Amino acid sequence: MASTLLPILSPPVSRAAAFLFRTPPIPFRSHCPLIHSLLASASSPSSPTPRSLATMASAAAPARRDLLMLGIETSCDDTAAAVVRGDGEILSQAIASQSDLLVKWGGVAPKMAEEAHALAIDQVVQKALDDANLSESDLSAVAVTIGPGLSLCLRVGVHKARKIAKVFRLPIVGVHHMEAHALVSRLVKKDLDYPFLALLISGGHNLLVLAQNLGEYVQLGTTVDDAIGEAYDKSARWLGLDIRKGGGPALEELALEGDPNSVNFRVPMRQHKDCNFSYAGLKTQVRLAIESRNLCTDDIPISSATEEDRQLRANIAASFQRIAVLHLEDRCQRAVEWALKMEPSFKNFVVSGGVASNQYVRARLNHIAEKNGLELVCPPPSLCTDNGVMIAWTGIEHFVAGRFEDPPPADESDDMQYDLRPRWPLGEEYSEGRSVSRSLKTARIHPSLTSMTQSALHS
Repeated sequence: MASTLLPILSPPVSRAAAFLFRTPPIPFRSHCPLIHSLLASASSPSSPTPRSLATMASAAAPARRDLLMLGIETSCDDTAAAVVRGDGEILSQAIASQSDLLVKWGGVAPKMAEEAHALAIDQVVQKALDDANLSESDLSAVAVTIGPGLSLCLRVGVHKARKIAKVFRLPIVGVHHMEAHALVSRLVKKDLDYPFLALLISGGHNLLVLAQNLGEYVQLGTTVDDAIGEAYDKSARWLGLDIRKGGGPALEELALEGDPNSVNFRVPMRQHKDCNFSYAGLKTQVRLAIESRNLCTDDIPISSATEEDRQLRANIAASFQRIAVLHLEDRCQRAVEWALKMEPSFKNFVVSGGVASNQYVRARLNHIAEKNGLELVCPPPSLCTDNGVMIAWTGIEHFVAGRFEDPPPADESDDMQYDLRPRWPLGEEYSEGRSVSRSLKTARIHPSLTSMTQSALHS
C-alpha cells in the first residue's frame, strides 16, 4: 500500500492542531473556516478523534516563532535541505549541486541524478541540522517535495524525510515544488497577501498562476513544450559556454557583450492569444543560426574562440535572450489582464524559479509590473533556484493550516511505495486559456493541488 503524503485538512490529531487552538493564526482566508471545522470536529461526540479537545488545549504547543521545520528538496538535480523557524527566520540551508553531472551528460540523467541524491542526502540534511545547531528531536515537523519532478529523485528525499519522521515521531508535510517557488516570496515579503499573480520560471517549468489562497491557484498559462530554462541551457551548450555554474548565468553574461537586434529571431506563439509558453521553436532557431555562421562551437569552447567568433556568439546569445524574454512579457501582460478580471484588487506580481535570478529577466518583467501598477516581488537569487528553504517555509504554511500527516507508523517498511507525483498540476486551468489538445496530450496522473485543497475544505 502506498504512503499518501496528502496535504489534508484533518481533525486535530497532532501538535499542529493544538497550535491552532493556542495561537491566533496569521490572516489567511482559509484559517477561519478551518478552525471552525476543527472545533466542530472536536466537540462533536460522533467525531472519532484520538485526543479530546481538553487534552489538545492543554498540550504544550510552541509559539509560532518556536516552530522548527526541516525542508528537504530532491525533485531534480540538486540535493537541498534547510531549517526554518515558523516566523521565517532561516536557521540554515545546505545544498549539493550536480553541476558536474550536468556537464558530463548534457542535462539531467534521471538514474545518475538519483544516485547522486542518494550519496548526498544524509550529509546535506546533517549539515542543515548542524548549521542550525539542532538535532532531529528539536524539530516540530518535516516537509519534503513530493512533486512535480523526477520520480527517481523525489523518492530519495521522501524516503529520508519519512525515516526521520518515523524515528523521531514528527508530523510530515508533502510539498508541491511549484507552490514552494511561489510561496517563498511570502517569507521574503512578510506583508505579501493573497491574491497575487505569480510567474514561475525554471529549467523544467513555465507557469503563470493567480494565487487566490494557500493551496488554491488558477492556472493562466503553462509550458506547451520546452521551458525557458531549458532553452537557456541548451543554447548555452550549443554556443560552447562553460555551464558548470549553469547555462542560464553563462548565457546572460555573454549576452552583455552582444547586439540583441543582430539576429532576427521570431517571437514564439504570437498568433496564439493565450498565456502558454513554447521555447522548442526558438531553440531550433538558435541552432540554425549557429550552423549558418559556421561556428565550430563543439570543438572550440568560448574560452578559445577568436574575437570575431566570440562576438558572433555573443550576438546570438543577446538576440536569443531578447526574444525569449519578450515571449515572457507578452504572456505576462495578457495574464495580468485575465487576473484583473477575477481579482481586481491584486497588487503584487511574484516572479520566482531559477530563471528569476536573471537580471535582464527581472528588469523586463519589472517594466510589465510598473506599466500595470503592480509591485514586482522576486526572492533573492539563492531562494530562486531549487532550495530547502522554500520547502520548509511552504511546509510551515500548510502545517499551521492543519494540512499534514501524522508520523509514519513505527513498522513502516523501508521499501514502502510512496505516493510520488511527477506530474502534479498546481491549479485548475482558466477557461480562456484552456487547450483541449494539450489537456488530452498531457493527461493528469494526479488531481491538482487546488482541487485537492478545495475538496478537503468542503468535505
